[in-house]
This record gives sequence, C-alpha cells and structure tokens, in this order.
Amino acid sequence: TVLAPGELMREIRVPRPGPRSGSAYARLSYRDVLDLCIVGVATGLTLGPDSVVTGARLALGSVAARPVRASGTEAFLLGKVLTDDVIHEAGAVASTDCNPISDQRASADYRRLMVPVLTRRSLARARDAALG
Repeated sequence: TVLAPGELMREIRVPRPGPRSGSAYARLSYRDVLDLCIVGVATGLTLGPDSVVTGARLALGSVAARPVRASGTEAFLLGKVLTDDVIHEAGAVASTDCNPISDQRASADYRRLMVPVLTRRSLARARDAALG
C-alpha cells in the first residue's frame, strides 16, 4: 500500500511459526464459500512452556472500514494462561477493538455482538493447535 510509482513487490516473506504456535480463523457468513463474511476473526498465538501467551495477533474483518488489528485484545492476552475464563473475557475486550457499520448484510449492533463469539472460537482453536 506504500509502493511508489514504478516500484514492484517481488516477494513477501512470512516467518515459519515457532514451536507451540497455533492459528485459527472463525467467520460468520450466510454461505460457506464465495461470500463476504459478516464478521471474521483471525488469530495467531504462541505459548511459552508454561502455556502462558507470549505472542498474540488478532485481526477483525468486516467490523470496520478495513480489517483491523485487535491490539487491545492482544495486550490483554499477553502473559496470561489461556483458560476458558480468559478466552471468554478476551471476547468481550475484542468488541471494543472494532467500529462496525450497518449495511445490507448485518447491523452494527449484530456485528458487535458476534465479535466476542467468534473471538472465543478462534482463540480456543488456536490454543488447541498450539498445544498440539
């Protein structure tokens, strides 16, 4: 998005996830394929040997003018063990990281209600993937 005229991107390097890392994506959509989602939550986690969150990245889609990082949720998760209670609380925090609009697919209120649900699903799946 910041290329100057005449510049061309040749490659994107994505580092390999470290041990005890997991990721997941949860989405709410009217159909399973080829549809714009109503809400989407992507999660990437890294857990330390004691299962404490040492790295967290969450992105929220369709709940703002563009996809957004859920930086408040990421900060909340760091240093915590991902128990079901912490995951539930993180869902509530995520709803403050977005600014949804109403459109033909869903109202802003409905989207704000769905963010915690999908955040909890995505976090639980990423945690399970990290723990292997």
